[in-house]
Amino acid sequence: MDKSPDKFDPQERHAANDGLKESPGAGDRILLLAGIAIIVATLFLSPGGLLDKADHVGYAVCHQIPVRSYFFGDRQLPLCARCSGQYLGALFGLVSMIAMGRGRAGRMPPTPIVVILAGFIAIWAFDGLNSYLTLFPGAPHLYEPSNFLRVTTGGLQGVALIALVWPFFNVSLWAKTSPRSSIGRLREVGLLLVVVALIVALVNSEFAPLLYPLALLSVAGTLIMLTLVNTMIVVLVLKKDGAVRNWREALPLVVAGLALSSVGLLIIVLGRSWLTDMFGLPL
Repeated sequence: MDKSPDKFDPQERHAANDGLKESPGAGDRILLLAGIAIIVATLFLSPGGLLDKADHVGYAVCHQIPVRSYFFGDRQLPLCARCSGQYLGALFGLVSMIAMGRGRAGRMPPTPIVVILAGFIAIWAFDGLNSYLTLFPGAPHLYEPSNFLRVTTGGLQGVALIALVWPFFNVSLWAKTSPRSSIGRLREVGLLLVVVALIVALVNSEFAPLLYPLALLSVAGTLIMLTLVNTMIVVLVLKKDGAVRNWREALPLVVAGLALSSVGLLIIVLGRSWLTDMFGLPL
């Protein structure tokens, strides 16, 4: 008797991929080793200690204007106030979703929650535009910006962005995804707001012993967001979308995504440094 494949929720991947091998093939091993080699090489190409390497990542994605950044003791965070909030929000938002059992969530949040998350992003954009206008003497702006507002709106944008990106990542990677939404209830939005409030309190404290944790975690959030996007690109290029059943199979793809992110960051750092040296541009 013919057997039809098991049927999953529309957001889940079909079971036809169950015929894939459990162990990675030669191509996967090459991809994994090449990715690790690239990551290690870019790490060593970045001079200095941990904070210096974190500063280089920040240099690639952030303006690092001192007056718009937080200082812990005499050391500036690798990312400005807004970017610190954004990437810490993305990191801890992801941790929160995984803790709520949404590690393989394959559905977007319900429409009302999507509207709320879009509102978080709109607030971030509005505050960013108002803050940007103050760079131009005499330009009109609605209110005086502050680092407190920057880190708060950045945190809101970060948790919103990860909640919206996470289902796309899962659907693009996994053969089976969960039918659950990344964020399913208003009380879970409330949890994200608590996460943002905690981030704001920690960053705004400028408590010197928090320098290393916040610096490294904010950079980790940066790398995670870039790696999610680049892993989706790797998956599409290699035509492995929806073909991964476990983390053993996923590891080479994720490492390749991280390697691609590392190379991209290095290119931006070198390009920004060259423009600054050659033309004296304030970059």
